[in-house]
Amino acid sequence: MVRLQKYMADAGVASRRKCEEIIVAGRVQVNGKPASLGMSVEPGKDRVTLDGAPLEGKEEKIVLILHKPRGMVCTAKDPQGRATVMDLIQDFPQRLYNVGRLDYDSEGLLVMTNDGELAYRLMHPKFQMDKTYSAICDGVLTKEQRRLLEQGIRLEDGLTSPARVEEVYRLRNGNTTFNITIHEGRNRQVRRMLAAVGHETLMLRRVALGPLRLGDLPAGQYRRLTKAEEAALAVLLGH
Repeated sequence: MVRLQKYMADAGVASRRKCEEIIVAGRVQVNGKPASLGMSVEPGKDRVTLDGAPLEGKEEKIVLILHKPRGMVCTAKDPQGRATVMDLIQDFPQRLYNVGRLDYDSEGLLVMTNDGELAYRLMHPKFQMDKTYSAICDGVLTKEQRRLLEQGIRLEDGLTSPARVEEVYRLRNGNTTFNITIHEGRNRQVRRMLAAVGHETLMLRRVALGPLRLGDLPAGQYRRLTKAEEAALAVLLGH
């Protein structure tokens, strides 16, 4: 919800102070009823008219952290009829889209937004946004294999930048769990890096993107950014 005078100012009617005068003059209606000073409206739902003509407000910018489940694709529609991340955010009148992708078998943090400028900056290589994944690979990830990941792996599309590998633990079943941080966004990059050192990726979950954290958000659920996260992104991206 936003104050009516701000909604009008964002729509380019006049300054907020001038918009207050227009409201007091009785020239504005909300959902067919005379507006009053101090009332709020919900962009995309409430109908605002000025002198009888519809007034389109500035579209509210939405930024969500979604926990993409495994077995879901990051597209608006899937020709194979599989579930998409868009199925999880149908409560919003705005057209939201995902920033980057997680493959069908991966899960974790995915940013959904209608803010094109923010999306552009999040994806731009010059900002080198760290992406941290919690992973499980088959067998033992050796010190030598870890060293190779941390110095960069040569893939078919070129040498990767050095990764950061932390919190390496061997599970009781003989597999290895660890965190790996990269800042590139190549297709299935972590899976291909692990395959290059001889391991199959059994589980891959993105747990952080720059200052954003997945935390304990359940799979299939979403949340808005906290004020601290919005501020951290603004500083990092100059947005």
